[in-house]
Amino acid sequence: MGSHMKTTVELAEELVRQAKQVAARERTTLRALLEEGLRWALGKRRKRVAFKLRDASVGGKGLQPGADDTDWSSLRDTIYDGRGS
Repeated sequence: MGSHMKTTVELAEELVRQAKQVAARERTTLRALLEEGLRWALGKRRKRVAFKLRDASVGGKGLQPGADDTDWSSLRDTIYDGRGS
């Protein structure tokens, strides 16, 4: 696996207690269990694909003449004109 490094981390007592129980039950070491968990967490993060919003553009020529894209109220009224309330 390569070289090792000794480090100190602070973990919640209950989490360490549970981890020690699992390690004992599975006849492994706490260190091996921690390494497995770190590898899993790092691998999961590496596999994430950045979210990409699909292009939902429609064919058209933008705003209709007379539409003011700086006035939301007016634009909303135009969009919903004739649809009832």
